[in-house]
Amino acid sequence: MRIRVGLGSCGMAAGALEVYEAASQEAANRGLELEVQQTGCIGMCYLEPLLDVLMDDGQVYTYGLVTPEMVQRIFNEHIEGGRPVEEHLVGSTARPADFLAGQVRVALRNCGIIDPESIDSYIEQGGYRALEKALRNMTPEEVIEQITMSGLRGRGGAGFPAGLKWSLTREAEGSPKFIICNADEGDPGAFMDRSILEGDPHAVLEGMALAGYAIGAVRGMVYVRAEYPVAVRRLQMAIEQARNRGWLGQNLLDSGFDFDIDIKQGAGAFVCGEETALIASLEGERGMPSLKPPFPSEAGYSGRPTSVNNVETLANVPWIIEQGGQALASMGSEKSKGTKVFALAGKVKRGGLVEVPMGISLREVIFQVGGGIKDDHNFKAVQMGGPSGGCIPAELLDTPVDYESITSTGAIMGSGGMIVMDETTCMVDIARFFLDFTQKESCGKCVQCRIGTKRMLEILERICTGQGQESDLELLEELAEKVRDGSLCGLGQSAPNPVLTTMRYFREEYEAHIRDRKCPAGQCKELISYRIEAEKCKGCTLCVKKCPVNCIVGEKRKPHVIEQEQCIKCGTCMEVCPTRFSAVTVE
Repeated sequence: MRIRVGLGSCGMAAGALEVYEAASQEAANRGLELEVQQTGCIGMCYLEPLLDVLMDDGQVYTYGLVTPEMVQRIFNEHIEGGRPVEEHLVGSTARPADFLAGQVRVALRNCGIIDPESIDSYIEQGGYRALEKALRNMTPEEVIEQITMSGLRGRGGAGFPAGLKWSLTREAEGSPKFIICNADEGDPGAFMDRSILEGDPHAVLEGMALAGYAIGAVRGMVYVRAEYPVAVRRLQMAIEQARNRGWLGQNLLDSGFDFDIDIKQGAGAFVCGEETALIASLEGERGMPSLKPPFPSEAGYSGRPTSVNNVETLANVPWIIEQGGQALASMGSEKSKGTKVFALAGKVKRGGLVEVPMGISLREVIFQVGGGIKDDHNFKAVQMGGPSGGCIPAELLDTPVDYESITSTGAIMGSGGMIVMDETTCMVDIARFFLDFTQKESCGKCVQCRIGTKRMLEILERICTGQGQESDLELLEELAEKVRDGSLCGLGQSAPNPVLTTMRYFREEYEAHIRDRKCPAGQCKELISYRIEAEKCKGCTLCVKKCPVNCIVGEKRKPHVIEQEQCIKCGTCMEVCPTRFSAVTVE
């Protein structure tokens, strides 16, 4: 019997370290020969901290929202008493959690299962078998052939065929050649790469080694955000372990193949997610994109042929080589093969990390895997592709999740961010939020991106404060076109997407802000007012006590009134008003 505690960043933020320590202490105090193991995030972030009890017969019982106090009861009733604590169970081998039931895990196959700080744990799950298979029995061309057969496309956002990228890099003249892992995950609400690096770092290293063998590289580099300290630490440990076991270094498995990996920590510039900007940063230059061609496959790091692949792409590679390219090709849609990992966040009941087959509908992801909308509100839209993506409305919920279908909506697949919104979300404010992000993250190299996004943001800010004009909508569209067409890299080219998609699907909200000076969602402070309905107010004075500016007046047990001139529209009165009264409304 073993105990397993999720110690990904999400789990530790929720108190999993204390749960891990409590379980270890409890086992020691009782004199039990019971291993308490750490693991990464299994994806159910909404239930962290998570604790698994692994029985000797192979059965696994998962407890959610575990506290240190609950640990003692789990030991009393389950570990020693043999009776699972049903009220805290969120899943088991016999009855998997609903969140996991609809998933197919390839990139995330080991996350939440193995100890990410133990190479032995990875090897027990079949780790490094694919690399051994390739070095002993396959030529580099055969490795590329399997990746090409699988239909694997770059999971960083562009969706470029991985096999073709490797083939171009291998055929390019010049040496040495390099493989770069792009772990510069910068989308708001995205945590796919971080979770893989924290939960299964050896899979990424093995994928890089296979890529290096395929393209003829002797060195790999992981460009990772310094804001991911747990991921960086576990990567460093994994690299040292792999070197000590002979999976990295000189003459791997006596094959004559030399390959090693270094880590470069990035400073968190969003533009460094673009491959030429990333390479510039690796070379010690300012992270700014450069003209293509030449592409990195021809002239990348130090002017040498370089293949840049993101974390999720590389995590798929060992599985493909082990199972064969056709195994991945059998999943997904006609042009988008395999699975895709999404960070499901926002106004959804079950937020976390999901991996589903390509071609599944947005409705299935949000309502079956994600459990639907929080507080049973109405679904309004989902932002796909991060700040450079777009908003997909309710009428397109049955859109298949694949590169072509998502692009046809005006959004992009991106690296896998999926932020769900309900009817309380203002779409104009959402467009302003994402454009504010991309405007700040622009490297400034292109005038259209540097100035154009700033002018667009100013217009959106005017609209959100009730200062918009009818001509602003036409001007926004004109600016969006110029920014998109005049920018050098994907940041500027896609920065207008949130504005264009919200204007396309929610134009009436823009018009309400401009013509009626109203925010239909009740979010833009300058366009709303809080009022107390006299027939519902019981004069309990809760709102009076909590109001930070003392703008609510009235006698106890009699209806109260908000003095609009003093109100700062903080919404505290609505938050504290008892739900049985619901006397405060927003207009």
